Parts: sequence; C-alpha cells; structure tokens
Amino acid sequence: MALEERQDMERRQDMEFFSRHLLEWYHEQKRDLPWRRSRDPYHIWVSEIMLQQTRVDTVIPYFNRFIGRFPTIESLAEASEEEVLKCWEGLGYYSRARNLQHAARQVKETYGGKVPDDRDAVFGLKGVGPYTAGAILSIAFNRPEPAVDGNVMRVLSRFFLLEDDIAKAKTRVKMEGLAQALIPSGEASHFNQALMEHGALVCTPKSPRCLVCPVMERCAGRLAGRETELPVKTKAKPPRPETRLAALVEGRGERAGRVLVRQRPSSGLLARMWELPHWPAPEAPGAGAARPGDAAAMDRLRRSLGEAGISARPEEHFMAAEHTFSHIHWTLQVYRCREETLPLPVAAEARGPYAAQRTAEGATALSPGASVEEPELFADEAGHDGERAEMRWIGREDMAKYAFPNVFLKLLNAYFDQRDGADSAE
Repeated sequence: MALEERQDMERRQDMEFFSRHLLEWYHEQKRDLPWRRSRDPYHIWVSEIMLQQTRVDTVIPYFNRFIGRFPTIESLAEASEEEVLKCWEGLGYYSRARNLQHAARQVKETYGGKVPDDRDAVFGLKGVGPYTAGAILSIAFNRPEPAVDGNVMRVLSRFFLLEDDIAKAKTRVKMEGLAQALIPSGEASHFNQALMEHGALVCTPKSPRCLVCPVMERCAGRLAGRETELPVKTKAKPPRPETRLAALVEGRGERAGRVLVRQRPSSGLLARMWELPHWPAPEAPGAGAARPGDAAAMDRLRRSLGEAGISARPEEHFMAAEHTFSHIHWTLQVYRCREETLPLPVAAEARGPYAAQRTAEGATALSPGASVEEPELFADEAGHDGERAEMRWIGREDMAKYAFPNVFLKLLNAYFDQRDGADSAE
C-alpha cells in the first residue's frame, strides 16, 4: 500500500474513532442545561446568542429569566427595546440583545413567527453568523451543518495536530469542512453538542484534562506532547487603556436621595443604555492619566459638568471601577458631586431631554412657563456627537426601569448601599 493511501486510511480511522467515542462520552456525561430540555429552535437560538463570549454558569439564570419574560418569538418581537435590554442587563455585549430582537421581528414578519430551517434564511437573520446558524440548524433541526467556534477549533487542532492559525478566516473555513465531515449520519444535533461540551469540560484552553479525555488514545497533539501549544492563534491587540472621570451628582431638596444619569447615543458603544455622566480624564505631564482626587481631575470634571449644562460641583472621590471592552479598557474615577443652584428637571418623572437656560452671568433657575433652550449636545469617546443627551434623576427604586451597563449598575448599587447604610446608622 502506498504511503499516501495508508495515511488517508489512518485519517479516516481517526475521524471515525473521534466521532464514535465523542458521541458515546456525550450521551453519558452531558450536562443538564435548560436549553437542552427541548428542541425548540427559539430556545436554542437564544442560548447560543447568550453563550457567545460568556460562561455557561453565567448564562443559565439569564436564559431562564429571558425565556420567562419573552416565551415566544412574537413576545420578543413586540417588546420595547428598553424591556429587552433590562432583561439582558449585566450579561454584557448588548448588541447581541438588539440584534436578537431585530431578528425576532424578521422571523415574525417573514416566517410567521417560526424559525426557518433553511440555511440561507437563517444566515439572513440579524446577528446570526456561521457558528450560530450551524448551531441552530444542527441542534434544533438535526441538519448536518458545522458549528465551529473557538472551543471546537481548539479540540480539532489538538486531536488532528493542526497548526493553522485559528485567528485567520481561511482556517475557520477549513475547520468547518473538517467538522462537517466528522458528523455521523443522523447525529448532527448530538455530535455538535458533544464537540462543544468536550471543549468546555475536557479539552480546555489551559491544563486540558487529557487523562479523562474519551479520544486521548488517538489524539495527535497529545501523542506529540503539544497539547498545551495548540491551537495556534495570533494574539489580539490589547484593549486601549482609557481613564475617565464619572460624576455621581447628588440631588438636593425635593431631589434629595436621587442621582443624575444620562442615556447614551442611539448608536455605537452601549447604545441607548443609561450611565453616570463621564468624560476623558486629563493627562498629567510625564505621569499618564491624572490620579484620583488630584486638582487637575477635579477641575476637568467641574468644567465638563458645566459644559454639559449640569449645575454641580465635585466634592470628593467616591471610588474607582474598571470595565474592559474588546477594544477599550476603562478605568473610571467616580466623584461625588453636589447639585448647585440650578434646579434640574425631575428626570425620573419627566420624559423630556435635559435642558437649561443660561444667562451671560452663568446658570440660572428656570421660571414657571419660561421657554427652554435646546439641550446640550452629547459627545462621547466614540465621537457620537450631535445628539441630545437625555438625563433623569433616579432613586434606587427607579433602577428597575432602566438598563445600565454592568459597571454602572455596580457603581450605583455601591452608592445606594453606602447611603442606605449611613441613613440606618443615624
């Protein structure tokens, strides 16, 4: 037998061994996950969107809450975006929720509320890429479509000793072809889940559990002693560090106990979510971003508040917080600020955007019946200017009405916890 024929036969044997043993292991070891309790394509779709860049243990309570609130595609399509974002709050990557709702409306309008089982139709849904389409089609409809994500590429790279860079698009295409060839006839749903499960529980990124691996006997990466070197992946550019000054503006008088929040622009990073007002920190010569509480930071925040039409003065540094996006790492220095003489609208009750009149001498109170100038324009770090920044006064009881990014949710809860603790001690 020629060398090439022998190698081809051995590869076919490896593939058959891999598929058979992985399926046997899955049927014995698979986790009881809520989205595995039915073949409802809507449930599978929601779970796959939530599981993107998020751990299973984190997703489970969010999935149960989301399906409880939006049990059908129609209910999701008909909900307001605010409701959807609030239900997603804390899970991060909020464009996933927006795209999911947009796609639900597509399904309702085009397919009568039923997830299509046609490959082109599924690919045409907003936010559905090759992996998610493959997962929906294979898991829900048992179609022999590959579902290749980072976990799957890691498993295949190690078992077949593949040294292609998984960060490259052509490698994904190659992996999709291999993954599809590995699917046993009639077993697409279980096999693709077995691949995902194996990558999550056994063939993990660090310290793979080779001794309990069901396919270790023929794993080329392990036999070559290279299981921890694979897969090959070009390192992504680290997120850009950015220090920002956040204002925790405390109300006075009838707004005592409330703080001011603003809504982000309608597009871009964290679109339409709510946050504490914040701006870039000044750079200290030769020392990077200004340190918390220093004079330059306090002065910059005071001027930023004034330029935004917010009549408040920074009083003290409250706390620091960090949040990492794919391209930016925020360090937020948060300052307690006191509302000054200009009464801001009671925004938790008034739906209109924040606006205030000013005189040449400075900010003055609005008198009853006075005309209102156009509100200040919002400009954030991504350059989304030209929009009106809607602002509202909220208390802790109002937080259930608005969707906040996780970092601001934690900051507000820390503030209200501290304030409530101080009040009870008096």
